[in-house]
Amino acid sequence: MFLKKRNPIGLDIGSSYIKSAQLNDTQEGYELSFISMYRLDQELIVDGIITDKKRLAASLREALKLAGVRRGDAVLGVSGHSSVIIKKIVVPVMTGEELGASIKSEAEQYIPYDFDVNDVNIDFEILGAKPDEAGQMDVILVAARKNVIADYAEAVEMAGLNPLIMDADAFALSNMYELNYSGSGKKNVALVNVGASKTNISVMHEGLLVFGRDSAVGSSYHTEIMERDLGISRQDAERLKLGQSVAGISSEKAEAALAVASDEICTEIYRSFEYFKSSIVEEEVGEVILSGGAALIKKFPEMMAEKLGLQVELAEPFKKIKIPEKLVPADIRKIAPMVAVAVGLALRRAGDRL
Repeated sequence: MFLKKRNPIGLDIGSSYIKSAQLNDTQEGYELSFISMYRLDQELIVDGIITDKKRLAASLREALKLAGVRRGDAVLGVSGHSSVIIKKIVVPVMTGEELGASIKSEAEQYIPYDFDVNDVNIDFEILGAKPDEAGQMDVILVAARKNVIADYAEAVEMAGLNPLIMDADAFALSNMYELNYSGSGKKNVALVNVGASKTNISVMHEGLLVFGRDSAVGSSYHTEIMERDLGISRQDAERLKLGQSVAGISSEKAEAALAVASDEICTEIYRSFEYFKSSIVEEEVGEVILSGGAALIKKFPEMMAEKLGLQVELAEPFKKIKIPEKLVPADIRKIAPMVAVAVGLALRRAGDRL
């Protein structure tokens, strides 16, 4: 009866891996309880949509079993350009309660035609009054398809967990950033998470998330280009991505194929930065913090820095989180950029706002 209640598990369910993390609260701050990565079957998650809930639940059970977990609360991340919308909007100054009562009608004009306002869950965060427009304030609007949220919640319940919070990946990244990079003084920092099948792009302006966009291009594009241009199997392409050797393929040929795919991904990111500059704060992005599997692809961060003309830094989600020696800190830090979203989700607690 005196067992301490465990903190929720952050679950980042991507198209290639389930990444899960749990943090303990200590007097000195946060300490990592566990981190886990479990490989998913192909096509089980497509653009953030679950294609088979039973199979996903079985994979979740296996992933949690490896981490020594059977039950508990979970915080889930959702993303995908066809599932989640994040927009900065301007509304008349009002209280949070007043905005909560009117947010549905406010949101209708900002939700794309292929999103029905009655079929999405809506949340918001008030950023503050606009200094250049009296009586107006900036708000971050988030809308996610109800059926997508319901499918993830059902799969997690089938796996034995309680879905406590459903969060957008962009906010999970901002949580990770706020904990580890607070006081950096940087004005416009882009948090770019390049996963297998999608890229999450968020921009922090003076410490606040003001822009979020998901792209359907991810690091699986590297794999596809290498398969096509080099005439190799998917498995060999995955090995080459990580800098491993494959018989008959020179490092020059591998790097050339990687560069073709990287150029396309970086072009998509550049377009998002240009949109941010033209429609959000009329200022340039100053720096990129890169996370996701692509952060570990040979020379990809350097290619991104050259293409964007910006400093690119690998995400350090454990910069201010203690990793116990029994978890082998050196090994965990090698994969740290891949689990940035999971760590950000694990920071959430019941009752939190965005």
